[in-house]
Amino acid sequence: MLNNIGLPGLLLIAVVVLVLFGRGKISSLMGEVGKGITAFKKGVKDGTEELENQAADAAKDVTPEDEKDKV
Repeated sequence: MLNNIGLPGLLLIAVVVLVLFGRGKISSLMGEVGKGITAFKKGVKDGTEELENQAADAAKDVTPEDEKDKV
């Protein structure tokens, strides 16, 4: 069904949405979408850093105490 829309159909849909909601409402909506994307990226970055920190903590030195003194 959506395969046959094409460029003229998309332009018509964009014009109808613009008329229904107005330019101000659409721009504020896009601003909120941008803030959501930024928050999502920050959350992914924080989660990745947390996993890396946990992996670094898990990779501790396992050399026996008597052999540490020899080095």
